[in-house]
Amino acid sequence: MADNGPKSAYELTMERLRKKDADEGVTVVPLSAEQRAQIAEVRNFYEAKLAEQKVLHQSAMRRTLDPAEIEKLEQQYRRELEHLTSARDAKIEKLRRGDT
Repeated sequence: MADNGPKSAYELTMERLRKKDADEGVTVVPLSAEQRAQIAEVRNFYEAKLAEQKVLHQSAMRRTLDPAEIEKLEQQYRRELEHLTSARDAKIEKLRRGDT
């Protein structure tokens, strides 16, 4: 990249972050094609699970008018979304580290 013109705030921030990482000894290891494929597979799996939970939640919500039951369903749905998101992120992080 040519350093002829003024730099954007994004470019300046990225330079500072790279310098900070270098000072702290953080190295960036590029992902292999296999890791990228595995991460994509994990994301697709959890995207499908999240969509499934959304459909199930909407179906359950249509079957009730009780405010207490609606609140209970909302809490269950939020917990399930948090669980699935957390599990997805943990698996992706494990793949990024190379722990198979």
